[in-house]
Amino acid sequence: MTPHARGLLLTAIGGTALSFDIPMIKLGGGDPWSAMLLRSGSAFIAALVIWQIAQRLTGRTIILLPGRVGYAIAGIYGLTVVAFVIAVMNTDAANVAFIIAFTPAFTALMSWFFLKERPSLATVLTILAMMVAVAIIVADGLRAGNLFGDMFALAASLLISSVITISRASRADVGFAPMIGGIVPALIAAIVLGWQGAPVSADNAFWHVFNGVVLLPVAYWCLATGPKYISAPEVSMFYLLETVLAPVWVWLIFAEAPTPAVLLGGALLIGALGAHALWQLNGAGHRAQSSPTKAP
Repeated sequence: MTPHARGLLLTAIGGTALSFDIPMIKLGGGDPWSAMLLRSGSAFIAALVIWQIAQRLTGRTIILLPGRVGYAIAGIYGLTVVAFVIAVMNTDAANVAFIIAFTPAFTALMSWFFLKERPSLATVLTILAMMVAVAIIVADGLRAGNLFGDMFALAASLLISSVITISRASRADVGFAPMIGGIVPALIAAIVLGWQGAPVSADNAFWHVFNGVVLLPVAYWCLATGPKYISAPEVSMFYLLETVLAPVWVWLIFAEAPTPAVLLGGALLIGALGAHALWQLNGAGHRAQSSPTKAP
């Protein structure tokens, strides 16, 4: 498997695992701050446990956070979760989804400006197709939302773009960083609950903990490792898998049938990602065949 193919596979797995986040939150129920505390706190603890187990099994020292860049990436991931939750709590979900859909475009611009990695025509066309797909999905729900919430959705989008670009620039092993960053939203949620004098409330805390211990580590590790192998805009595109797959899982679990717009937009989004992956893999294959080989 070529490095590029490995990166595509990792980010596809990460985006798919992340798409279960919303169904897990719905299954767990409770107030948003309690969900954030249980979800992010569990992911933080899981990271520490997995780190220790991995060191014992491999017999070598594994760096949890590689220097300043690791701490920076962890902190930005943590702030992203906080910004996203505040956005969801203060504006329409459709507005949040639509604004987050600009993440690949922001990432492409940051990567081009800071890393001098000019996005390919295939990547640009894929980003445009995905933005159209998300617009189709959320068109019925878009409305003049709360500017405060919209700004936090924009902040979340820019933070995601920033952290992917930084990860790409460093090429460091930062797979644990997103989970360690979970301590930020967990602490903020604990402070808010304490200030409100409210207990941790959840209809079924198991699903929040399962999400933090199993699904989020897989999603975050794959998505944080992807920038080592593929460009930042390509990584960011796979974050949008949640937009189309989450309604499918909700449909299967809660029998909440998606609208025709969701099905149409989802088909376009998946088709764009699939076409981009095939284009890139075929291009890599042609380059490998045409590259000169040294005589033994």
